Amino acid sequence: MSTHDGTDTGTDARGYDPAAEVVDICRDLIRIDTTNFGDGSGPGERKAAEHVAALLEEVGIEAELFEGKPGRTNVIARWGGTANGRQDPLLLHGHLDVVPAEADDWQVHPFSGEIQDGYLWGRGAVDMKDFDAMLLSLVRARARAGREPDRPTVLCFTADEEAGGHDGAEQVVLQRPDLLEGCREAIGEVGGFSTTIRGRRFYLVEAAEKGMAWMRLTATGNAGHGSMRHPDNAVTRLAQAVGRIGTHEWPVRLTPSMQVLLAAVGDVAGTEATPENAEVLVEEFGSAARMLGAVIRNTTNPTMLGAGYKVNVVPGEATAHVDGRFLPGHEDEFFATLQELVGDGIDIDFVSKQSGLETTFDGDLVDAMTASILAEDPGATVAPYLMSGGTDAKHWDKLGIRCFGFSPLRLPADLDFTALFHGVDERVPTDALEFGARVLDRFLDQV
Repeated sequence: MSTHDGTDTGTDARGYDPAAEVVDICRDLIRIDTTNFGDGSGPGERKAAEHVAALLEEVGIEAELFEGKPGRTNVIARWGGTANGRQDPLLLHGHLDVVPAEADDWQVHPFSGEIQDGYLWGRGAVDMKDFDAMLLSLVRARARAGREPDRPTVLCFTADEEAGGHDGAEQVVLQRPDLLEGCREAIGEVGGFSTTIRGRRFYLVEAAEKGMAWMRLTATGNAGHGSMRHPDNAVTRLAQAVGRIGTHEWPVRLTPSMQVLLAAVGDVAGTEATPENAEVLVEEFGSAARMLGAVIRNTTNPTMLGAGYKVNVVPGEATAHVDGRFLPGHEDEFFATLQELVGDGIDIDFVSKQSGLETTFDGDLVDAMTASILAEDPGATVAPYLMSGGTDAKHWDKLGIRCFGFSPLRLPADLDFTALFHGVDERVPTDALEFGARVLDRFLDQV
């Protein structure tokens, strides 16, 4: 059995098809609303967690449901491992929650799981019920065929990742680290997807994440009548600070992961990668440059403002929220510069503050990721990258777990994939889901 391009699906050679259920599983997960509004409201993840646990238990894999907080449900299961295999478990993790979606903005209902023109549509299709489905499809196929991996694995599906993981992965780390006992390596989101540069597919594996600083700025001043002079005006002071923060040009800084990636791009473009031409090389990624352009520098984006209750009353307080992201290894520079930009008379409180991460792109796990991609797509290039967002890896890192983003997808060259994360009309090619399940299946045979 082969795909439209002649690539072996592996059914004949392996005796099972790891991609057999992937589209249906992903569709069913999308139809379970797990919207995370970030304020404790929403349906929670319990229904989806019970569904995942049932899929595992149906093929003989016992799963535990753990709630660090009511309704914020995580699923953890141990699977595989033989006497001749490695004894340190590999953590395979995905999250079950999704960001909100406004149905009126979409071409199809975001929780309908519609399939149109070769794409599966819906909130979570790329972030990240696609990986959840790939994992569940191949695990169920292997379990039925009696093909447990030699290396033991921990399958973990978490709550609350979209709000920083504080009610999900962080609770696992704080309350039940025993569930991850022995894990020293992990794969999850966001990486392994393809982007096309000058006709060549590059598969970007996440080896690093920017640190996160979600901040609330508070300015205070003298309240009073709007018709009088108010040199100590909280709104004015805050607005000036927000302007400085939002327009600041952060300098280019290349971390090791981006040095490796841009060097590979430079080879294709016929030039040597340097900090001076980094922005030009990033443009080679086309629509993906939106994301990759944010990982060669720190960023600070004002996102929310609040002040006052009446036009002729000067308020005594004004607030703003800022989404700050800093490069791993450049945290001190980020916060020192931020303090200068904020200036005096404004307090900074952190809604969420998490360190950046970076690991080297080497070792057996990297070799296995690379080989499994190339087995399905010969001639491609596999390289590390630094992700602008954050994942549950920030919590697993507290347990000393080395994390990579590896959710493989072979994508059309003209698809603006990075815009689909948290975007309108989120969708994933069905053949990319099948590709990912096959790649992950190969990967399990090599780790």
